[in-house]
Amino acid sequence: MKLARLASITLALMLATPAVAQQVQRREIGAQIFENVPEAPQAVRDSLARYQNARSALFADWLKDGSMLIRTRFGATNQLHRVGAPGGDRSQLTFYADPVADAHVVPKSGQFVFTKDTGGDEWFQLFLSDGKGTDVQLTEPGTRNLGVVFTPDGKTAIWTVSRKGDADSDIVAVDLANPGARRTLHEGQGSLETLDVSPDGKTVLVGRYLSIAESKRYLLDIATGKLTEITSGEKANYSGGVFLADGKRVMLLSDRDTDALHLAEMNLATRKEVAVSPAQVWDVEAFDVSKDGRLVAYAVNEDGYSVVHVLDMKTRRALVQPKLPVAVLSGLKFSANGSKLAIGLSTPKSAGDVWAWDTKAGKLTRWTTSELGGLDAAKLVEPKLVRFNSFDGLSIPAFVYKPAAATGKLPVIIDIHGGPESQSRPGFNPTHQQMVNELGAAVIVPNVRGSTGYGKVYVGLDNAAKREDSVKDIGALLDWVKTQPDLDASRVVVYGQSYGGYMVLAAMTHYSDRLAGGIERYGISNWVSFLNNTEAYRRDLRRAEYGDERVPEMLAVFDKISPLNNVAKITRPMLIMQGLNDPRVPASESRQVVDALRAKGIAVGYVQFKDEGHGFTRKPNNDARREAETVFLQGLFGK
Repeated sequence: MKLARLASITLALMLATPAVAQQVQRREIGAQIFENVPEAPQAVRDSLARYQNARSALFADWLKDGSMLIRTRFGATNQLHRVGAPGGDRSQLTFYADPVADAHVVPKSGQFVFTKDTGGDEWFQLFLSDGKGTDVQLTEPGTRNLGVVFTPDGKTAIWTVSRKGDADSDIVAVDLANPGARRTLHEGQGSLETLDVSPDGKTVLVGRYLSIAESKRYLLDIATGKLTEITSGEKANYSGGVFLADGKRVMLLSDRDTDALHLAEMNLATRKEVAVSPAQVWDVEAFDVSKDGRLVAYAVNEDGYSVVHVLDMKTRRALVQPKLPVAVLSGLKFSANGSKLAIGLSTPKSAGDVWAWDTKAGKLTRWTTSELGGLDAAKLVEPKLVRFNSFDGLSIPAFVYKPAAATGKLPVIIDIHGGPESQSRPGFNPTHQQMVNELGAAVIVPNVRGSTGYGKVYVGLDNAAKREDSVKDIGALLDWVKTQPDLDASRVVVYGQSYGGYMVLAAMTHYSDRLAGGIERYGISNWVSFLNNTEAYRRDLRRAEYGDERVPEMLAVFDKISPLNNVAKITRPMLIMQGLNDPRVPASESRQVVDALRAKGIAVGYVQFKDEGHGFTRKPNNDARREAETVFLQGLFGK
């Protein structure tokens, strides 16, 4: 009874009318800290459990024996598992407190290399594993290591390494038979990534990311360390890249001379690009080429949904295509002999799973069937794709989830994605489903200007001084909500993480009188402090997107639009969450806006996880944050 009374008092404090600086009621449970956040009633926990217990299977790679390496969660975090055959058991191979982020199989070997950080700090380390419990660290502690590739004989691993306080990446290599003897192949400039090694084992295909609108490709001579650019002319964006079987060509994604990314083949002698995929308005989002170069598979992102195509490279004709569910792609890779194509997918009604398509028989076989944690798939909601016009007439796409049998006007949650170089897509999202089915809310998921997936013109519409044009898109969405007979414009909450967290804070400063409240996780509250404090390996890349605070004109814009400088305009309650180890948006960004809101008497709850970084990867923490969100939303919606 006392606990229920405390929860009621604390919730009332969170939702109180701004008046005076707040007292702080603090709870600390292990690595979890709650300030002015009530403990969730058991009924909320029980209801959430079904949604939080759903798990997925994410394809990592094909093992030498033809089995699959996947990532899935049996405990608190994603770990690596082996699946021996379609429908086979998931045999766990790694057992760490921290999640395994990625894995790649060493050619001609039963070994694989996986990636793992500590507490979400993103200082990723690489480990060589035999899959039998013996893991050897390949990397230097305190460094950030990404993009491991292998020479075709499987003897050498090559990757990029970054060090604290340094914005440049180096390229290093190690003989896997002597994993302690790393050597530097090239001391790089900027953000580099290793993409592939040539069939003769002498050259590495290297990418350099400059911004969402510009990247480059290079060849690295392993023997000499010389880096030679193979892309030139007007700036273009490239994604991925692999050598073809003859070693004289590479295949990559390019938007050169087009608005959308397409699949292109580049002749390394002439540097000419030839389109492989047909011209279209949608981006090609992923591709893979069989080792013999005979087949290429690629996926097109058609308004958020993935469509997979397979081509015979000799005839340049499409094969009989895999008949897949309408879904969002999470993996695409040929087996070593090209006989099978792994395809990872998720749908609004099914968690991520993996299929294999037999390239000769044209047969599609499901390898994994992930549990929905007690949810009834038939009761899950498919979103509807809508478009609304913004302040300047630009058409903005959004996915709308609504309860199947709703009566009366629905409260609304607007979920704004991060990035902004990202895209909200209609894959499996248990949070959206819980909001719809348990809170009775409509969930609107917009892809405001600056989102990827709609071409390079669209993605550039919020750059630098145009930053708040994307915030105006949310204002236009609020106008659209008001015109919908089944939506309650008086009960609208904005919700988002990372850059989406900034969008929540910005929307709260512009539209507090039209909002019931806001929930944001690890959002940017002050552009100048963010750019000064984000990790060095990201800083110049973020300046290319957001603007450079060292330029007086841009500094003036940042001073004007930073939510921290406009806190007085926020009049509605907020819930803010943060991982202490976040290298992208440091914890100081959340702390300073929480303190500023409280100083002005704005009701705000704060949750911090000491063992998380940019995003919450541990199930207990995600359970806790969803409980806090649900109680907060119930209070706002009068549930």
